[in-house]
Amino acid sequence: MLPFKNEALSLSNLMHPEVRANPYRFYAQLRAQDPVYWDEELGFWVLTRYADIASVYSDDRFSRAQGLMSNFRRLAESEQRIAEPVYRSFSKTMFYADPPYHTHLRGLMNNAFTPRRVEQMRPYIQRIVDELLDNVQVKGHMDVIHDLAYPLPVMVIAELLGLPVEDRARFKGWSDDLFAILGTVRHSPQLMERAAQSLAEMTAYVTELSHVRRQQPRDDLLSVLLNIVDEDEQLECPHPHHAQGQLARDHRATAQLTQEELVANINILLSTGHETTTHLIGNGLLALLQNPDQMQKLRDQPVLAASAIEEMMRYDNPVQITYRSAIEDVEISGKQIHKGDLINSILGSANRDTERYTDPDRFDITRNEGRHLNFGLGIHFCIGASLVRLEAEIAFNTILRRFPNLRLAADHLDWQEHPVFRGLKSLPVSF
Repeated sequence: MLPFKNEALSLSNLMHPEVRANPYRFYAQLRAQDPVYWDEELGFWVLTRYADIASVYSDDRFSRAQGLMSNFRRLAESEQRIAEPVYRSFSKTMFYADPPYHTHLRGLMNNAFTPRRVEQMRPYIQRIVDELLDNVQVKGHMDVIHDLAYPLPVMVIAELLGLPVEDRARFKGWSDDLFAILGTVRHSPQLMERAAQSLAEMTAYVTELSHVRRQQPRDDLLSVLLNIVDEDEQLECPHPHHAQGQLARDHRATAQLTQEELVANINILLSTGHETTTHLIGNGLLALLQNPDQMQKLRDQPVLAASAIEEMMRYDNPVQITYRSAIEDVEISGKQIHKGDLINSILGSANRDTERYTDPDRFDITRNEGRHLNFGLGIHFCIGASLVRLEAEIAFNTILRRFPNLRLAADHLDWQEHPVFRGLKSLPVSF
């Protein structure tokens, strides 16, 4: 049963601190009572079983692009006027695109994460992890989120992109504001206004930096991407009162990015990259601390890092929810989904599904039961998965090697309120 009086199955329950602390009991209740559930309060479908979600991921009758549009249309008209530029920017990313536009964008953005480019980052990542841990070692304690998990991915992706060191904190702030309004649970107009302002500032910044990089190219991703940006393409300034029309995509068959697409996709790389890595390190280390036998096993056998990271993502994954929209009538497990309906896929539930995993609430770094759903499937498989895994591997192996007496230093932990991302506000440890 839910840990509060309101026992409705609505995803609005994720806003309760008790559920945020452990959403997996709520997910289990959803799977048991109604795994394909119409959330009357919020007006969308909720899927909680692995098989159903995996089938939606590979079914072209469900659209990410239309899911974004459906979420936009759920806003009041006054909110649409504020949020339209942000949703338009999201619509220009491979994260919220369908073929053929998605194919076009992904083909261009594949330059970011070739195996060679990612592996070249290994020495840099190791140096940053060592420096961050050097800063706290003499203290005998640290906040894993503040001192390591938060700064590391921002520094890595900013280095990959070629953002100046002095501007990285500002860019991270803009990114946080934009992603604060992700998801299908409603947000305040203030958050939307801040996101729109941050988008305008970031667009101006990337445009100016692009001019500099064109004159002085470097060995970084921004310089690589600028080679395929159409310099004659001007950023559009959509009229706020025609939001839906302005959000329509341009399915060009060109081999170039527009400046608008460049800005949007740089933002998505930075934002999704740091959110996933930050929470993977925090949630994963917490799982190790709460399961000392598994922590000792990983300390004794660092070669288990790869399987340990996959188990961490399955067990307490950083991205809990994704959404799509049905582009035609579809039946899922006996339920009729209508064209235009919004579908929320609860990845945190799928990864704890007893029909898919043996004893799924047990944390086992040697588990070998196939793919979790955190990085997606098929054409939408996460383009930055290899970089996330590399950062996590270096972080965990370095922490366990340097701190043999690592232990949790808090009786109570606070979780972030964002319904899409699951992560700790802080993780105090001593060593």
